[in-house]
Amino acid sequence: MPEDLSPRQILDRLVAFPTVSRDSNLPLIDWVETYLAGFGVTSHRVWHEDRQKAALYANVGPMVEGGVILSGHSDVVPVDGQDWTTDPWTVTERDGRLYGRGTCDMKGFLALSLAAVPLALRAGVKRPLQIAISYDEEVGCTGAPPMIAEMARTLPKASAVVVGEPSMMRMVNGHKGGSGYRVHVKGFEVHSSLLPEGVSAIMEAAKFITWLTEQNAASQAKDPTPVAAMFRPPFTTLHSGMIQGGTAHNITAADCSFVMESRVVPGEFVADWNDRIEAKAAELTAAMKAIRPEAGFHMERFFDVPALEPEQDGAAEALVRRLTGDNGTSVVSYGTEAGQFQAEGYSTVVCGPGDIAQAHQPDEYLEVAQFEAGWRFMQGLVRELAA
Repeated sequence: MPEDLSPRQILDRLVAFPTVSRDSNLPLIDWVETYLAGFGVTSHRVWHEDRQKAALYANVGPMVEGGVILSGHSDVVPVDGQDWTTDPWTVTERDGRLYGRGTCDMKGFLALSLAAVPLALRAGVKRPLQIAISYDEEVGCTGAPPMIAEMARTLPKASAVVVGEPSMMRMVNGHKGGSGYRVHVKGFEVHSSLLPEGVSAIMEAAKFITWLTEQNAASQAKDPTPVAAMFRPPFTTLHSGMIQGGTAHNITAADCSFVMESRVVPGEFVADWNDRIEAKAAELTAAMKAIRPEAGFHMERFFDVPALEPEQDGAAEALVRRLTGDNGTSVVSYGTEAGQFQAEGYSTVVCGPGDIAQAHQPDEYLEVAQFEAGWRFMQGLVRELAA
C-alpha cells in the first residue's frame, strides 16, 4: 500500500535529512523516489558528475502538455556556528511556528508538492502535475539547469512553473540575475623598497575592486528603466565580500584571492556583465605581465543565473493570481532557479510559503498559517488540473 502521508508528516521526513549543500542529498532523493513509486509514479534522476547528488523529476497524471511544474531545491545551508534552541534536523512546533533547517527554505514547499501527488491522482487530473527537485541551489543554482533541460526533452511541455521559494504566498514575477567569480591574482614578490620591480597581487586586486565600486556608482547614477525601478536597489550591483593574501607588510604580495558577485537587473544581461568583468581582469593582467610574465588574474566563474523577467500576459502569473488572489506585483533582488526555467522557455513565477527573512537563520521557522495557505494553494491547483 502507498504511504499516504499528510503535508506535515512529509515535512518531518524531509527536514530529518541533513542535506547541506556540501554533502550528498541521495538519502532524501531515495526517499522521495520510493514515496512516488508507492503511487505508481515513475521518477527520473539527473546525476551530478560525482554521483553523490542527484536532481529528480516526475510526471503525475497523463503525459499531455499544459501541466504545471512545482519546483524546489533539496539542499539547505549549514547550521555550523549558529545558536539553535531546537534540533535543526527535527521539526519542532511552537507558538504557531514550525522550527527546523529548511522548513522555510524550502522543504515546506517540497512537502506540500509531494502531498499533492495522491491528491492529483485521486482527482484524475486531465493535465499533469510535474515535480522537480534540484540540488546545489544554495551554492549558485548549479544543479537545476541539467534537470530543466532533460525535462524539456522528455516530458510534455508544462504551461507554467511555480518555483516555491518563500514569498509569503505572494506572486513574484521578477528577480535579478547574476554571476559569481573566485579570483586568484598572481603577483611577484620583492622587498617593498623595490616596489616597481615586483607585482603586488593585493594592490592589483585593489584596482579591480575599485573598478567594481566605480561601476556601481555609474549604474546608480543612470535613470532606471521601468523594470529596474521595481527593484531595491534599482540597478545592477557588483560586490566583493571576501579577500585574503600577502606574506608580510614589507613584501609585495605573491598571491591574493577574493570572491565577487554581480546582481543584474532584468533588461541587462548577465553575459554582458561577465564580458566586462573579464575584460577588466584581462586589462590588468596585460599590465602585470609587462613587469613579470607569470603575473596576472585567474578567474573561475562558479555560478551564472539568469534574471526572471516579468512576462506580458504570462500563464504562470495568471495561474498564481487565480489561486492566491494576489493582484499585486512583486520582485526580489536575489536570484532563484525561476530564471533558469524561463530561459528554457517556460512561463515561470516564484510563489511559496514562508518569509525569506527566515532563510539561513538560526531557529529557521515556517509559520503554520503559511504552511496551511500553501496547502490550500495545492488543493486549488489540483482542482484546476482536474477541470
